[in-house]
Amino acid sequence: MKEGADFSGVTHYTKVDVQPGGINIQNVERLYQADILKQLGIELEVKSKGEAVDEEMVNQNENENQNDEELFHFIHPAVDEEQERKIHNEVKRLVKRQGIQMICQHLAHMQNESKLLLPPNPSVIYKELVRLGMPYEGGFNENTFRKYYSNR
Repeated sequence: MKEGADFSGVTHYTKVDVQPGGINIQNVERLYQADILKQLGIELEVKSKGEAVDEEMVNQNENENQNDEELFHFIHPAVDEEQERKIHNEVKRLVKRQGIQMICQHLAHMQNESKLLLPPNPSVIYKELVRLGMPYEGGFNENTFRKYYSNR
């Protein structure tokens, strides 16, 4: 921020981040707070109210796109809509963080709880899990998946 800058059109400041001291301030709404931070030598990113509203709209659009994402195909039909999103997110986290053996065990557990209705064909479920973010290289190939899926 430049010395003697005009603050008349500024409604708030965001994203203050100082690496060595670890200061992170999301919103500074009062001008005197900004002046104190300036005196301490902390850089501020100045946004007008219009820019802040635009950023909020972008964040809202990203959330809507996430909600429009195609759900996991094998969610049990008896599950209500609110629970569908939770199950979808749970499976998504599962495939990104676990190995194939744990994935298959957890899927079987979810099927026993009537959350999922899994097909007998491992190829179909494997393709769906890859779509949700499961790696397909290394120890995550389809043959390994078939072995653990059939032993569940």
